[in-house]
Amino acid sequence: MSQNTNPNEMSFLDHLEELRWHLIRSTLAVVIVGFVAFFMKDFVFDTVLFGPKKPDFPTYGVFCKLSKLLGFSEAFCSTEPIFRVQSRVMAGQFSAHIWTSIWVGFIVGFPYILYEMWKFISPGLYEKERRSSKGFIFIASFLFFLGVLFGYYIVAPLSINFLGSYSVSKEIFNDIDLSSYISTVRASVIACGLIFELPIIIFFLTKVGLVTPEILKKYRKISLVVVLILSAVITPPDVASQIVVAVPILILYQISIYISRLVLNKEAKKLKKQKQG
Repeated sequence: MSQNTNPNEMSFLDHLEELRWHLIRSTLAVVIVGFVAFFMKDFVFDTVLFGPKKPDFPTYGVFCKLSKLLGFSEAFCSTEPIFRVQSRVMAGQFSAHIWTSIWVGFIVGFPYILYEMWKFISPGLYEKERRSSKGFIFIASFLFFLGVLFGYYIVAPLSINFLGSYSVSKEIFNDIDLSSYISTVRASVIACGLIFELPIIIFFLTKVGLVTPEILKKYRKISLVVVLILSAVITPPDVASQIVVAVPILILYQISIYISRLVLNKEAKKLKKQKQG
């Protein structure tokens, strides 16, 4: 959509056409990055994807030292592989290769997807709103990648270590299916990446008048319960893991309250200047 185009002069079908091209370009970016990832399978799978399953993964060393220091279980100090990963479907490995490449394309191409979204939305905003939202792509991308790193280095190892070593009987050996392992890592990474976008979401909800700091404070206790439930869903069912995940989310929630208050204060100052003018 051109910056010189007045959105009011465009029909509904014109907007749909614009949206279609933004979606096509976003999809193309994901495919291109995914195509590169497809030919880097040794790095993507052996180094990145299977990294959290290896005993020498950096997170385990840190957790091992912390568990010894605090006198907890030394489950993270194991030097042996926790489990084996297997593929029991004829096209299992090929299918995993393709879909993992696509997800890598989505994660790496996320800033460009945001850019295309912004290009579609921004012409409908006032000039002042565009200026006040300057840096949106950078901040949103930063938060997303921060969440991805948190999911990869904290949530995924916690989940893999607990679920991969859990046993109900010595008669059972954990041979984890490839698709199950990948979905665990993917869910941890993508979920955390999207959860870390909370301040950005609150910013825009405040701008359109759907959220206020008072509302966020009023429902803080309910939000705490939701966060704990969410932590229980994306982490192993032990208290320590849930706290590790819940604390950053609660911090993000508190930051969101501050951002909401900041937005409203700016709006109040703007109205005051308009009245004085």
